[in-house]
Amino acid sequence: MSSGFSPLLWRYVFLRFLNNFILMSLILMGFIMFFDMIELLRRAARYDVPLYRLVQMSALKLPELFQVISPFIILFSSIFTFWQFNRRYEATIFRSAGYSIWQFAGPVICTSFALGVLITGIVNPAGSVLIKKFNVLENKFLSKSEPQIALLDNGLWLRQPTQDGYIIMHSRAIDIPEWRLRDVTTLFFDNQDNFKWRIDAPKAMLLEGVWDFPNAALSRVSEPTQSNVKMRVETGLTGSKISETFADPETLSFWEMPSHIAILKTTGFDPARLQVYYQTLLARPFLYAALVLIAACVSLRPPRTQATFLLIVLGVAAGFTIFFVTNFLQALGASHQIGIGVAAWAPILITVLFGSGAILSLEDG
Repeated sequence: MSSGFSPLLWRYVFLRFLNNFILMSLILMGFIMFFDMIELLRRAARYDVPLYRLVQMSALKLPELFQVISPFIILFSSIFTFWQFNRRYEATIFRSAGYSIWQFAGPVICTSFALGVLITGIVNPAGSVLIKKFNVLENKFLSKSEPQIALLDNGLWLRQPTQDGYIIMHSRAIDIPEWRLRDVTTLFFDNQDNFKWRIDAPKAMLLEGVWDFPNAALSRVSEPTQSNVKMRVETGLTGSKISETFADPETLSFWEMPSHIAILKTTGFDPARLQVYYQTLLARPFLYAALVLIAACVSLRPPRTQATFLLIVLGVAAGFTIFFVTNFLQALGASHQIGIGVAAWAPILITVLFGSGAILSLEDG
């Protein structure tokens, strides 16, 4: 067995895998953008939306969609790379030269890990910015009646439609689970963005279908302020809808998540979903490396083995199984059924143990 580091072997395997990764990314992302455009065209049928806007919206979603399917790109690229080595008897040549499976699979493992770091540290922040722009365009062109909510350091900001316009509400503090807003300012506008009036209240309550202002000050343009006014504003929001909006991880950069988790804890919201997602991002490079082990154990079989195709199919099936199990455990972690660390890291640990064991068995065999 050859020992030591072989720059020539690493460069050859690295370039082969990188080419396959780029090719697989273009193919899968092309399919996804095609079907996403069909869905956007279907949704835009009720509105007069220019085609270029729909293309722009579809392009804005690509980084986020790329993150979703990137584990499959890694798995399929690895399987295809190792299958090429087997089909061309290159794996046999590597073994004859004294290289173990670990030595010529090492470049693929390291490259996948590095890609995981780049996707988490660069693509994820870029995707969060672009998905926010997509949401703005979606609310403007495709879902004009949907409320918009943001939780910042200075409190809650909310924009929701009314029968003859929209309101913008700001609250400096929130009492959970009563959904009592404190130090509330609400601005009313018509459909032409003209200011109508303003409400200042020490508190507001989210009741069933309405915002209740029991003791508000009403200010209109060129009129004296009215004190001790009782008002109600209709709303389609519920406490659960607002909580889900705050915990939406797609619109947050990987680097912003720790501070946003701290804000959720301070304001009394449950940060479990966001914590699970953050840990999943931290674990992403290790997941990619683990998927390479699965690809190696199903692809690097003797080229004359009749069961090679079946093993590759099983490898693809194993990838989908890992994907669904990961999502299932994340849901359990977000609902406090299991620990956050277990939800994020258990699938990777299981995949590493299974893949390593299979490769060791193959190497000994």
